[in-house]
Amino acid sequence: MILTGVAVFTGKRRLRLVVAVTTCTALIGVAPPAGAHPGPGWVGAWTAPVEAAAPDGFEGPNWSREGFADQSVRQVVRVSTGGSALRLRVSNVYGAAPLRLAGATVARSGHGAELQPGSVRPVTFGSRVATTVAAGRSALTDPVHLPTRPLDRLTVTLYFAEPTGPATFHESAATTTYRSAGDHRWDTGGSAYGETTKSWYYLTGVDVSGAPRRDAVVAFGDSITDSGGSTRGADNRYPDELAERLVAAGVPLAVLNAGLSGNRVLNDSPCFGESALDRFQRDVLDQVGVRTVIVMEGVNDLGYPTWDFPCFEPNDEFVTAQQLIEGYRALIRAAHAHGIRIIGGTVTPLGFFRTPDTEPVRIAVNEWIRTSGEYDAVVDFARIVADPKDPSLLLSDYDPGDGLHPNDLGLKAMADAIDLATL
Repeated sequence: MILTGVAVFTGKRRLRLVVAVTTCTALIGVAPPAGAHPGPGWVGAWTAPVEAAAPDGFEGPNWSREGFADQSVRQVVRVSTGGSALRLRVSNVYGAAPLRLAGATVARSGHGAELQPGSVRPVTFGSRVATTVAAGRSALTDPVHLPTRPLDRLTVTLYFAEPTGPATFHESAATTTYRSAGDHRWDTGGSAYGETTKSWYYLTGVDVSGAPRRDAVVAFGDSITDSGGSTRGADNRYPDELAERLVAAGVPLAVLNAGLSGNRVLNDSPCFGESALDRFQRDVLDQVGVRTVIVMEGVNDLGYPTWDFPCFEPNDEFVTAQQLIEGYRALIRAAHAHGIRIIGGTVTPLGFFRTPDTEPVRIAVNEWIRTSGEYDAVVDFARIVADPKDPSLLLSDYDPGDGLHPNDLGLKAMADAIDLATL
């Protein structure tokens, strides 16, 4: 077990870092290299990191705490690459009890909650329509013979006959999810789906087979990667824009968005999921066919101690540049041990998190990312979106109003800044 550069840290927050780094290095020694052994012909085409049920948040009302009972949930996703067949991943990792899924379908998306007629396919688990997913576990469906193309939109409908309890979910979907009473899996129309939210529930992945190549790039980060600042329902997140660039360039790489709004490198959050160190295995290393990961995270580590807000706890100490660097080094070691190339993205302007304490740390961290040579490559997101006259601020053309999350134009500039050859 390697703990290089960690033994010097002491104190509560620093102890948290030591434990997390120890976990990552332990994984290096025992976990199979998931990225290097993608399995027979499958590659990840879409993913959504998950978190425990949480109260209504920045995305408005969500259904995670109440869960579902005798209800159908219809969710729209866009795959980044196509294939001749697909399979779905369903997660109950934060469930307190077994999840009983009475049935599911997948189809090509129509308008809103509508499905394209003739495209609806049943989803099975071990040749059975229904399945039970144990608490803390995930399930993989049987292959579904529904051909897809890059950037196709798919609609997955899950029917829960029995009460689920609090739901494992992804809050910031930046799209519309639909709910109806009763079993409406097979409806091609959307009239039954009168309730909406902006989150995904239980659905964590779509893999495809028969793709031109079995390679994927994971964009790993916080809300700037997830969906913050982007137009809802427009698929304008920076990983979406990167996927579109790759398709236009004829480069057959899938792009998986593993952004999680509110996420931190070093600490978990009661509202925004496990830390980057804790979720890196599930959201990157366990994905199918990963060859490269782009890491851009650190804004929330720096900013949370500046706000007194329950969702930002623990936030009693300011994070140092060295602590963040050690966190990045743990991710680098884990990626390399699994045969995955890792690209470092600089930390973008802090917006309302910017203070005389946080800005010097951001500058120091970014200097290390740019010059240390520890990442396999670097994409300087900070310089791309910053105002040249004051690099501590977002360029006004990219600022949606909070100074923190680049808008659609800024997110496209970020995707355009990535050298495709580094992927």
